[in-house]
Amino acid sequence: MRIYTKTGDKGETSIIGGRVSKDDIRVEAYGTVDELNSFVGLAVAQLAGEQFADIKEDLEKIQHELFDCGGDLASISKRREWKLTEEAIAYLEERIDAFMEETPDLERFILPGGTEAAATVHLARTVTRRAERLVVTLVKTNEDIPELPLKYLNRLSDYFFALARVINYRSDVADVEYVRSAKVFRTTKKGERNERKED
Repeated sequence: MRIYTKTGDKGETSIIGGRVSKDDIRVEAYGTVDELNSFVGLAVAQLAGEQFADIKEDLEKIQHELFDCGGDLASISKRREWKLTEEAIAYLEERIDAFMEETPDLERFILPGGTEAAATVHLARTVTRRAERLVVTLVKTNEDIPELPLKYLNRLSDYFFALARVINYRSDVADVEYVRSAKVFRTTKKGERNERKED
């Protein structure tokens, strides 16, 4: 089977329901989601050991959801069914809360890094934010964009922040605080969620 079609040689690509330029903001948005999915796959490959079994299961689930997200963003068909669900977002919130409870309280910003897998997850977090910004632009220029991809990406970046800390914690690697950071997290009693001053 040949994977090349030559139909995109003039700078256009097929999406669900038609064709658009390859530099269309819609293509930028779902292409960045695809880039993000690749970083998630890299993180999965870097996680070894039984202590990360639940995380690998999470990340593989997220890879499918990112494919759903990209498909929803790539559709301009008048007959479409959205794939991303509210349940996916609710699950991320549950896991964020569990991760925040598992790790030590945090008061200041931390530097991306630690273990190789945690550093990759931080890369995924920043690509998530870029994808989110592109979807915001897409929403401003298209009225037919579903609301869940934007909400999902917003929650996913928080998930990756909490996840990177858990990976380091389970690996017995300390987070490195940004030395010039003010106290930007609210310290809470254990079992309550710390909140970042960020949406």
